Amino acid sequence: MINLANVKVAYSNRVLFQNANFLVRPGDKIGLVGPNGAGKTTVFRLIMGHEKPDEGEVNINAGLVLGYFSQDVGEMSGRSALAEVLAGAGKVYEIGRKLHDLEHQMAEPDFCGDDNFMERYGKLQEEFIHLNGYEKESEAQTILNGLGIGPDRWDHPVETFSGGWKMRIALARILLLNPDVLLIDEPTNHLDIESILWLETWLKEFKGSIVMTSHDREFMTRICSRTIEVAAETITTYSGDYEFYLRERVIRREQLLSAQRRQQAMLAKEEEFIARFAARASHAAQVQSRVKTIEKIERIVVPPDPKVIKFRFPPVKRSGDIVVELNDLAKQWPLHDGRMLPVFSGVTGKVLRTNKIAVTGINGAGKSTLLKIISGMTEPTAGVCTLGASVQLGYFSQYSCDVLRPERTIFEELQERLPMANAGTIKNLLGAFLFSGDDSEKKVSILSGGEKSRVMLACLLAQPVNFLILDEPTNHLDITSREVLLEALQEFEGTVMIVSHDRYFLKHLVNRVFEVDHGALRIYDGDYDYYVQKSAELHGRPIS
Repeated sequence: MINLANVKVAYSNRVLFQNANFLVRPGDKIGLVGPNGAGKTTVFRLIMGHEKPDEGEVNINAGLVLGYFSQDVGEMSGRSALAEVLAGAGKVYEIGRKLHDLEHQMAEPDFCGDDNFMERYGKLQEEFIHLNGYEKESEAQTILNGLGIGPDRWDHPVETFSGGWKMRIALARILLLNPDVLLIDEPTNHLDIESILWLETWLKEFKGSIVMTSHDREFMTRICSRTIEVAAETITTYSGDYEFYLRERVIRREQLLSAQRRQQAMLAKEEEFIARFAARASHAAQVQSRVKTIEKIERIVVPPDPKVIKFRFPPVKRSGDIVVELNDLAKQWPLHDGRMLPVFSGVTGKVLRTNKIAVTGINGAGKSTLLKIISGMTEPTAGVCTLGASVQLGYFSQYSCDVLRPERTIFEELQERLPMANAGTIKNLLGAFLFSGDDSEKKVSILSGGEKSRVMLACLLAQPVNFLILDEPTNHLDITSREVLLEALQEFEGTVMIVSHDRYFLKHLVNRVFEVDHGALRIYDGDYDYYVQKSAELHGRPIS
């Protein structure tokens, strides 16, 4: 279906990959992995024809329908959310528009259609039926619902939606297209767990081929049965899921190191012979033969391990046993028309020292609002939130990056938070978050989302805290960086409250769950798997 053969892509002097091969077969479900900047998005762009390789070929079967979802959704305006999704249906949408125009003409009082008109209408209608056109609106509604956009918002103009919701509309467009090959770049960004679970089911049932990137390890493992790595200037195929890839990559690297050691030992032996007998005329032929032989040998190169952030929280000062006490807490937000929007009420509970608590609930349930009240960023409408003795609080939200000053450098941002630290200390801390050398002088304005998140995590590490409140800390972090953060939080001696849509992260971290559901707080005194089981039983749904 799709075959990248001996492909090379380079930008200036930097080679992304060369002599690279990549095959997509019918029904393949492929997870595309590799460090940020290695060239995963470039692979998508090659397949879509948005870029051309410097060498090699990109072969795609004639007539193959491709659907590409990227993080750049482009401009959306002039349509309702539902109409925008329907516009993604391709040919069937255009036929539907033509039929609508013809039917509008037929409804005119002075309509007088000739045989050609009716024949044209009949052919369009026949093709529309063949393409399941009359079912497309229902499909579009189902997809929008699954992605968290309910009937009350289908007719809203797309320009009134925020960037995150526009991403969902763009994703819905691609799913409605139902292409032969679905290329999806980070589809779970901006989705809550409910939408992720719905999308996971949809993709599992999808009959075409999938090539996807995702920083959500569990999501990718559940869907993809093959893994292709873009790293170290090449593309490598693994015939298994992400867990298989992790194990096999270690095995292959050990084999490569072993082969390199054998080759180096052989070369050392040959070079020793050459050096020993180079001056002897009786061995001249043998020396020359061996020189030519080792010149032709292709040296085995072991790629360096990719850089990862080095993240470890410093020892913390002990807080009181009760870190937070919530008593009959309620919150309402004012609306434009003067009415009040209730978020939750009657919230009562305790956060105990060393708890690692996941705060869960559907989008809009009030998870972030609860964290903001606890962190003192907003006041409750009713009730009391009390911090315990000796609590030193650190807060990170998905919008924390907004507090970074665009005109400052990374170094200046950290220096402000560590006024007593010398330049070496600040640069060492930045180095732990992959900002080495001149990187520390980068302006905040040019940083990617992932880089800004790393800066904010470095700022958080710079503060002596024993209670961490984290609202979507994993957004924009790749899988490796997420796992480094996970390990640091597992070893953190203080208390954690976290909102995250990464199930793998939560399963390996939390020991309690606070679920905000229909305006109330439900507490589960167990780990994330315990919560999933009990919540499914309570709501009468299958365990995911």
